[in-house]
Formats: sequence, structure tokens, C-alpha cells
Amino acid sequence: MTQTRHPERLRAFIGALAELIDSNPREGDLLHRGGKLLTQLISFDDWLPDDYAQPDPQRYQQFLLHADSRQRFSVVSFVWGPGQSTPIHDHRVWGLIGMLRGAEFSQGYARSPNGSLEKEGPAIRLEPGHVEALSPRSNDIHQVHNAFSDQVSISIHVYGANIGAVRRAVYLPDGTEKPFISGYSNTVLPNIWDLSKESQA
Repeated sequence: MTQTRHPERLRAFIGALAELIDSNPREGDLLHRGGKLLTQLISFDDWLPDDYAQPDPQRYQQFLLHADSRQRFSVVSFVWGPGQSTPIHDHRVWGLIGMLRGAEFSQGYARSPNGSLEKEGPAIRLEPGHVEALSPRSNDIHQVHNAFSDQVSISIHVYGANIGAVRRAVYLPDGTEKPFISGYSNTVLPNIWDLSKESQA
């Protein structure tokens, strides 16, 4: 597995987010302060292991980078091949999306009175350094796609659960829900905890 130059950045983010969650903040405060922590992490592009930044020609990749031992949060890298997109989907937990490389569009949806889904405002374009917050109480249903048809984009997502194991849904335009559990694209986690190698550097 490819070594990263600065795994301490991800370690610091994980530690700071765990401390924030330990303080039991309200969701709005958690998203605000957690968003600042994620903004700090994605302001550097020298920590994500290469193995967790690889696109797949068939579909976007969802690589687990860290899962809290109590499953209070998870950190994931989403790798978008050219033109790739998600279906319309929800999360059912709070979330933060930070753009690391490239760009992506996030289109929100809301239910109309007849139960179908309608676009809620214009799509949000996330550029490197930008962070978007998601909440089950407001903007939980959206569709995301790579803003580029000719290059890879990567975003870092943080969720208020082990997102790969959460029962949630994808949606048809008429509002019909199809339950799904996303899982992850990787079977092993990046080893960002081997401090022995850093002490020798």
C-alpha cells in the first residue's frame, strides 16, 4: 500500500472530530464546527493514500478511511470517474462533504404534495476547499455527480454513523423508495497509525 507523506493530518481530524462529538453539541453546532475541521483537512492535498484515490471505470468508489469504534462517525473518500454520478439518495444521518480534487455538483430534492421528487433550488457546485453540510431534518435527499467529463474528482465525506452499514434509500423521480445499504469499495483500511515510521523519518 502506498505510503502518504502526511497521515497526521487525517489523524488530527479524527481526534478533533471525536472530541467535538464527545462534547455532545446540538446538530447545528456539530455541523458548523465539524465543517471547519473538515475545511482545514481538505485545505491540504498531501494526506490521502493513493490506493484510496483510484477511480473505477464502471461506477464511483466509496473508500472507508476511518470508522469510529462506537460507530458515531465515519470518514470516506468518494472517487468520481469522469461523468460518474449517484442515483437520487438519502443518508438518514448528518453529513459533511468536503471537496479535495476536481469538482462536483450536488442537486437537492424535496417531496412535492403528490409525493414525487422535485429539484430544490439550483445544484451546488463544490470546488476544492468547499464544504457542504447535510441533515436529515432539511436537505437529506440529493444527487451528486462529477462536474467533469474528462477528469477524476475526489471528495471527502464525513457521516454521523458507519455510513456503509446504514439502511437508507435511493429514489425514483416519482418518489418511490428502494432500500439499500451502500457498503464500501475497500476491504482494508489505510494504516495511518504507524507512528514508528514517522519517528524514524
